[in-house]
Amino acid sequence: MVSVRKSLLQLLFAGSFMKRWNDKHRSMELVEIDKQAHKMMVAWMLYERNSAGLPQAEKLALGLQIVEGGLFEYLYRLVITDIKPPVFYKIKANPDHYGQLTDWVFSQLEPRVRELGEDFWERLRTYLSVPEADTPARRILDAAHLYASGWEYSLIQRDNPWDDELRDIESSFTGGLARFADIDGVSDLESGLFAGKKTTLGHFARLLGQLRFQTRWSQTPRIPETSVLGHMFLVAAYAYFFSLAVDACPARRLNNFFAGLYHDMPELLTRDIISPVKQSVAPLGGMIKEYENAELERRVFSVLRGGGCAGLADRLGYLLGMDVGSEFHESVRDAAGQARRVAAAELHERCNLDAFDPKDGELLKVCDSLAAFIEAYTALRNGITSDQLQQAVWRLRNKYAATVLFGRVHIGALLADFD
Repeated sequence: MVSVRKSLLQLLFAGSFMKRWNDKHRSMELVEIDKQAHKMMVAWMLYERNSAGLPQAEKLALGLQIVEGGLFEYLYRLVITDIKPPVFYKIKANPDHYGQLTDWVFSQLEPRVRELGEDFWERLRTYLSVPEADTPARRILDAAHLYASGWEYSLIQRDNPWDDELRDIESSFTGGLARFADIDGVSDLESGLFAGKKTTLGHFARLLGQLRFQTRWSQTPRIPETSVLGHMFLVAAYAYFFSLAVDACPARRLNNFFAGLYHDMPELLTRDIISPVKQSVAPLGGMIKEYENAELERRVFSVLRGGGCAGLADRLGYLLGMDVGSEFHESVRDAAGQARRVAAAELHERCNLDAFDPKDGELLKVCDSLAAFIEAYTALRNGITSDQLQQAVWRLRNKYAATVLFGRVHIGALLADFD
């Protein structure tokens, strides 16, 4: 039986501590979990563009390979921490050295990850044991990785005019992306990032990257500080692992991951408004939602549709629950392809089939709350004394003390593991 443990939740959060580009001058801290979020958002864009004509089973299989590949690569990165890329690439080029490093990584991951099931563990081992496999999923992930790292590079480039490594670094990004020019959308991303051309995909990818500038709990000191972008990746990863635990069908697993990855995207337009503020004034939540929807249509959906990316706009709207009222409502598609809201029990018992294109709501909200709990709990453990953080931990413990997702995942018991 698949089980999600405290140690896994904390391991996934550890990317909030991992500094990137820490041998360069930076105007802001860049951390691993933010980069992973941006990478997987770009991977989703490329996935949707390049799978449109595939039969459903093949499209879902490709999507799951991309999601799990991204998670496997992140878990590997969390263990090897701060090996500089040129050094790591030399290790990968030597099969014996890479094998020794990877065996050690497996020994560190196994106690935290194996509870996700033997099948998942074997997929992880197989994926990471062959780092250079030339598959469509890996190529999309590699292209997305290069774009996200290149976007970070653009943030620090002007701050390091004396650095003689910069020319080689930029060449590695431009040359690397050129190898993936056959993937639909990569050329648009590359020209938007390095050539300064205005492309629809490039605009959307840059817009998403700006979520790393927005700090969560902005009026509450914390260690580590976390961004909206990193929080979204954490929710996505939690949602995928809980989907495994409740035996979700492939389409539901995929939808839950990407819905988690994009669920706070509207905060590009409103910033991070904390729950107590939204809940303290009755009309405020509705007002914010109306404003978010209007701005999403103006600044995101209409731009995508006008730029030839209507498929992306429609899919993003489904993930964000635009047709059912909230990203935290369960939704399926009926025989006519229209989105409709269903109860959680109906989704799990009757609609847990790929044909319904199911997406959870309650499960996603639980994961969103768990990510907030981890953020607050970790700050308190790191010595930050704050009434707001203490109240958040207390409130979430009490709110979910008796919550059991579909009779399989006891959220109260999971939170009780945090002393």
